[in-house]
Amino acid sequence: NYILTSEVGSVFVMIFLMVETLVGLPGSIVALWIFCCRMKSWKSHVTFLFNLCLADLLLFLSVPFRIDTHWRGDDWIFGPVWCRINQYMLSVNRSASISFMTAVALDRYFKVVYPHHSVSRLLSRHAHKFAALIWLIVVLYRLPLLTTNLLHKEHKEKKICRSFHSYKVIPLAIKVHYASYILEFFLPFFLLLFCSIGIACQVRKLRMDKEKVQRAIRAVMVITTVFTFCFMPGVFSGLVGLYIKMYHKEACESYSICINVFMVCIGLTYLNSALDPVVYVFTSSVFHHTLKNSFRCKKTPEQQMRLKNSHNIIS
Repeated sequence: NYILTSEVGSVFVMIFLMVETLVGLPGSIVALWIFCCRMKSWKSHVTFLFNLCLADLLLFLSVPFRIDTHWRGDDWIFGPVWCRINQYMLSVNRSASISFMTAVALDRYFKVVYPHHSVSRLLSRHAHKFAALIWLIVVLYRLPLLTTNLLHKEHKEKKICRSFHSYKVIPLAIKVHYASYILEFFLPFFLLLFCSIGIACQVRKLRMDKEKVQRAIRAVMVITTVFTFCFMPGVFSGLVGLYIKMYHKEACESYSICINVFMVCIGLTYLNSALDPVVYVFTSSVFHHTLKNSFRCKKTPEQQMRLKNSHNIIS
């Protein structure tokens, strides 16, 4: 029964990943074209969104190998070295995506609540340096995955490439990976809630530019919604599975079901990259206006003036 459930889950994840790639890859390519070739004004939040787009492209380089693996019944054929690299790239994507979404939300928060604070000025002037620092931290602290065997032999000579596995003795690098997986959800999640509440409270206290505040609230709410929908199911199903394994070892059937639910929820994690183009549109009016004008056949002088003015608005 466990094998059958696992095969059904593997097929589901494969279909899920194929749909995500077909939808998300074109969206990310168009977004990259907008960022690189069409946008004339790069504010701090645009810099973070651009790096979020780069993280998504990193994922789409890795997903085809996962699709092939699920097509073969979760059997990895590309060897142990590429298994480590593939899992490393997937983990870097997740960490970078979460970091840059949180950075956009914090940027919005400081621009609305503390527009004259030194942090707000630093974000505006040195966003590219903050982005480089985020990449450096993410790349370095995920390196332990490259030093650990992630290819596991199963029945009938099948080899499974996973960073989450039922280890008899959990390696230190995997413990760090597990801890990171949990912490990099809860810490940003509470930061996003803090930003949402902070902006809402500021609206009640002061009379501010309604359009500016609405954009900030919309940006944080969209990011929070996408973040919660994509990352929360995987974290909570993983924690439930860990709880069953540690305190209810006799509940084998419940554990098997939970593990398969967790595997499906990992597919939701990858959905983040397919939904990020929606984040770009709803969190940046500059990106939104540039996107619309890029696909118009002919621009009138009024439209050109509107596009030019949109780059001068704080988005």
